[in-house]
Amino acid sequence: MPPPTDSDALKITEATRWQDNGWSAQIIKNEDDEGWAVAMTADGAREPALVGPWTMGRNKKDPKPLDAAAFNTLVKTATEFVGRQQQQQRATLHKNFTIDTTLGRITVSHDIVPDDDNPSATLSAVNELGELLAEVKVSPAYKLTRSSAAAWIEADFAKPRTAD
Repeated sequence: MPPPTDSDALKITEATRWQDNGWSAQIIKNEDDEGWAVAMTADGAREPALVGPWTMGRNKKDPKPLDAAAFNTLVKTATEFVGRQQQQQRATLHKNFTIDTTLGRITVSHDIVPDDDNPSATLSAVNELGELLAEVKVSPAYKLTRSSAAAWIEADFAKPRTAD
């Protein structure tokens, strides 16, 4: 038998709790009804990434025990869910449009830096060669559209009036 590895030391395979592959599954009492739920938490995270219903056992009172197949399915589901959340957040925080102009193709980007107390945002323009043409601070609420990007370029990158 091979010696245990570090990942084996972190691996937990109990009936109501599993930990492996960067995730922990914990079966919990469902507060909304008399059933059970399973909470999937990424290692190092404070809050579960995903909480979903869990099946009752044969006695219709206790939860069905976790097993390898169920845990692997839960890991896959939670990983996909977190990936979709991150993709949505990236799309919310970064928008860009590429505009064909007499100066060539220019990509205008609106990048938001989230912060509970003082969020900020930057409007920037980059040419085809990746050279920064302009950059101004704007409100995180600034709405970048294809037409607002074109208007900013046409105004020689002057700070938009509706930027703050």
